[in-house]
Amino acid sequence: MNDIDDSMLAFERARHAYRTAAHWLADFEAALASRDAAQIGALFHADSHWRDILAFTWHISSAQGPAAIGARLAAEQARAGARAFHIPSDRRAPKEVRRLGIQSIEAIFAFSTVDGEGAGLLRLSPATDGSSEPKAWLVSTTLESLTGHEEKIGANRPTGAAYSRNFGGDNWVDVRRRAAAYEDREPTVLVVGGAQSGLSVAARLNQLGVDTLVVESWPRIGDSWRKRYHSLALHNSIHLNHLPYMQFPPTWPKYIPKDMLGNWFEFYADAMEINCWTGTEFVGGTWDETTHRWTARLKQTDGSERVVHPKHLVFANGVSSYPMIPDLPGLDDFKGHAIHSEGFDSGVGWEGKNALIMGTGSSANDIALDLHSHGVNTTLVQRGSTTVISIDPSARLNEAIWDEGGALEDCDLIVSSATPPLIVKAYKSVVKRMVELDRDLIDGLKGIGFKHDIGEDETGHQMKYFRRGGGYNLDAGSSALMIEGRLGLLQYDRIERFVADGALLKDGTTVPADLIVLATGYFPQKELINRALGAEVAERIGPVWGLGEDGELNNMYKRTPQQGVWFIAGGLAQCRINSKYLALQILAMELGKIDPL
Repeated sequence: MNDIDDSMLAFERARHAYRTAAHWLADFEAALASRDAAQIGALFHADSHWRDILAFTWHISSAQGPAAIGARLAAEQARAGARAFHIPSDRRAPKEVRRLGIQSIEAIFAFSTVDGEGAGLLRLSPATDGSSEPKAWLVSTTLESLTGHEEKIGANRPTGAAYSRNFGGDNWVDVRRRAAAYEDREPTVLVVGGAQSGLSVAARLNQLGVDTLVVESWPRIGDSWRKRYHSLALHNSIHLNHLPYMQFPPTWPKYIPKDMLGNWFEFYADAMEINCWTGTEFVGGTWDETTHRWTARLKQTDGSERVVHPKHLVFANGVSSYPMIPDLPGLDDFKGHAIHSEGFDSGVGWEGKNALIMGTGSSANDIALDLHSHGVNTTLVQRGSTTVISIDPSARLNEAIWDEGGALEDCDLIVSSATPPLIVKAYKSVVKRMVELDRDLIDGLKGIGFKHDIGEDETGHQMKYFRRGGGYNLDAGSSALMIEGRLGLLQYDRIERFVADGALLKDGTTVPADLIVLATGYFPQKELINRALGAEVAERIGPVWGLGEDGELNNMYKRTPQQGVWFIAGGLAQCRINSKYLALQILAMELGKIDPL
């Protein structure tokens, strides 16, 4: 075939994909209008999935199988009033793809509800019940905006009339300074934490017109990254790590160094006109059932205290909270320097010394590499089994959707459309390929006695992250050094206790140490809530992060059992995607469209 024939074939495939998807959407709209569960369900495969993000249910939820999907959609349609399903011209065009081993037509669609505008993902494959029409094995429905309260972007951007050519009056700096001072009003939302989580949701809320204040305990926005260990860089690629509304410059490196990222956060907060109080720690709050506001106490660096009364508290402190210091026998007798990994900077000044690192996760291994590069005799102490993945090529397999190219918002929609069962299935498939790619690495580690696993159900490091926030190492080169014997490996069960000059082993020998780095993780977010809002509120909310019975993250990006408390955490992509949904829920609650749980 020549180039013309290839082009004609591609055109025909694209036209077929478009027509097939458009026809299914028309049938779907008609079935929804009938509110007949059987008619709706008949459009889905026996093994089918629907994920809704706020559009029909005002929750982040999913259903599986035609009967359950049909019944839920029929019931929710009475309130949602979904209509006008179509394939938009400004989104990724329908095309043939292979997802999870299923040859499919994949299409992004748009629709309207009584509340606003939505978008979704459709995947169709041939029917297996004798029907001539393809059926859906995945449909997602996602609320994108609320009517009359659209984001102030593009053609809807502000005019700037409050200060543009306002000669003799306030200019932009005056307006910004007054807005950030909160001398004449209370913030509607108080966001605790000024890194990717807090900045993402604050930027989203700003564009929806919800007055938001971010407090950050560090002296500068971005210090939560700048102050981490000297050699830190992101372990995933730049093209999936953008913040909302502003993408990184195309000149930036694939893996962003921590200080570069910290500086960008500071610039971003200014460019996005986010009200930030730095050097300000949230120390506690109480909820008033009468006014439906918080009394939030904020301690500033000069020792003074400011009290604000927001309606909503958004905790954006990350997956974890306070450093966890394990009760290690004899550690108090150690005469060297013991420090949690949170306080580690670099190996400068430790040249020629001996170091033990408690842990074998990503932070532990990165710190080991840093110490080794400074001539420190370094040994990692392994306490539990660890999943090890090469950053490139294995970890990059999880970036496949973004690697396909296209608009960032389209990639984000595709990624967020997967239901929990499909996510598990996808990770199992990816892990099989990871193990193939990393076979020599894994065999080498096992050969030196390293305890390696690929997750409790062979879903690898990503599900470990969702379930427990750790237990894996995105390998930057430390594994090869361990295999070569240039980094030491010691199993914790060989240690009797710690002594003044190191670790006393059960065989009577001592592993000398001048420095012990405790890369032992952090308490879960519930501990932060317990200290800041009290045990009663912490118990009412329950677990934060980890997977619930529905397969979704506990209390993340959605209403919690405590009115006015919200959580957002995760990597930059997670925060960019889910900040929109969290912000829309807060706006909807302010508009009286949804109630507390």
